[in-house]
Amino acid sequence: MKNNLKVERAIHGFTQEDLAKKIGVSRQTINAMEANKYVPSTVLALRLAKVFGKQVEDLFQLDESDE
Repeated sequence: MKNNLKVERAIHGFTQEDLAKKIGVSRQTINAMEANKYVPSTVLALRLAKVFGKQVEDLFQLDESDE
């Protein structure tokens, strides 16, 4: 799975710590998601989408190995 979290975070001017506080996780969790080492739960993905004003599909996409 790939994601656009780092790009969206930069567009909104959030640090990893800022984003973590907004969605109730640690900065390390944000770092792991951005590095594609952690796949968020549905609830967490929905929280991220809400913060950025996007659809979940705009933030996360399956890559060919996931299909």
